[in-house]
Amino acid sequence: MLYLPHTSEDISSMLQVVGVEDLDDLFSTVPEDCRLKGDLNLPEQLSEWELNDHMEALSHSMAVSPEYKVFMGAGSYEHFIPASISYLLGRSEFVTSYTPYQPEMSQGTLQAIYEYQTLAVRLLGMEVATASHYDGATALAESLLMAIRVTRRSKVAMSGLIHPLYRRVVQTYFEPTGYEVVELDYLNHGVTDIAGLDEMDDLAAVAIQSPNFFGCIENLQAIGEKVHEKEALFIVSFTEALTYGLLKNPGSQGADIVCGEGQSLGIPRSFGGPALGMLASRKKYMRSLPGRLVGQTKDLDGKRGFVLTLATREQHIRREKATSNICTNNSLCALAAAMYMASVGGTGIRELASLNHDKAEYLKSELKKAGFKIRFDSPTFNEFVVEFHKGFEDTYERLLEKKIVAGLSLAPYYPELANHYLLCVTETRSRDDMDALVRRLVL
Repeated sequence: MLYLPHTSEDISSMLQVVGVEDLDDLFSTVPEDCRLKGDLNLPEQLSEWELNDHMEALSHSMAVSPEYKVFMGAGSYEHFIPASISYLLGRSEFVTSYTPYQPEMSQGTLQAIYEYQTLAVRLLGMEVATASHYDGATALAESLLMAIRVTRRSKVAMSGLIHPLYRRVVQTYFEPTGYEVVELDYLNHGVTDIAGLDEMDDLAAVAIQSPNFFGCIENLQAIGEKVHEKEALFIVSFTEALTYGLLKNPGSQGADIVCGEGQSLGIPRSFGGPALGMLASRKKYMRSLPGRLVGQTKDLDGKRGFVLTLATREQHIRREKATSNICTNNSLCALAAAMYMASVGGTGIRELASLNHDKAEYLKSELKKAGFKIRFDSPTFNEFVVEFHKGFEDTYERLLEKKIVAGLSLAPYYPELANHYLLCVTETRSRDDMDALVRRLVL
């Protein structure tokens, strides 16, 4: 990467145009006690070649596949991606992250997003899907706000087994709104305790993740019935989209809104890089959806065409009428997901889901044989919680030296679960990989 800073002459010329004497005048509206005094603590500049060497050295400090065997999911999953998808995404017609601002001139892009929406509703069992969002966490926050708009109530409840970072994003969204967010506790077998709903009134929605952060599968149908007794909307969140190749989709279990992370659908893991927020609902709530939809229509000659419709963000309509102003489309990621679902197909997704489940069950059984405790006895998909011995941190570091990443510690998120780790297995992990992990753990 090459940086071309402005010269002092460039800066002086620009300041003259805007009518100020120096750079500090540009920040006159910022209170004095909020301004940084002195220079930024930055390292010395590097040449292009030195910077390349520096970035290369940094890359070797990160545990990445295929050199490392990673048994960590927790919202970001390693899956095989067909080579055709990487090739097609690189075509110049597609390489943009945005919905076109003159959309009807870009029929190919609109059709691609329309196909994504179609495949998304089939996967999730819903009736209408948006043209995608920033990521799974923001899609959840937007879904809860949507439920408040629909019901005109001011309180929402969400499971404490929704991904901790998703819950943090929800709290950030809701803090300035005055709306109330209640978190539900979990039971000893690793699923959400919904008994507390009986005592709650004026609920707009209840959000549940399944499989939840512990990897356990929630009884969505029973929870949905309970939620609907409260006349609230039932929101189902997910982090692993491939789950629904094997499990019944949320729509068939009574969900009103479904939201989550589509990274598993053809998008590589990238240390916080691009992901895909999926959001779908029943058709009757369509006008309360955040973001935008692509619709199908006919032109004056009767030919099929595509339009951007119900675009309810502030870039398209008046700010006070917008349902959201933080709902970036990520259309390139949506296109990747559409290509993935179309390439793999329904049968392929079912086979992949079965592989994920069966391999995780194999590792679970081998860990049990080796004397380790599987913390929760509820059914799981491709993640589960293992209780290790005290001081396992040293073993974890030793495994890292052997290029094995043995899951995610739950202690930072659930302090009562010290020495518990969340392990994940996808189709990318072989039996030899799993046997090697177990063997290293007992050494």
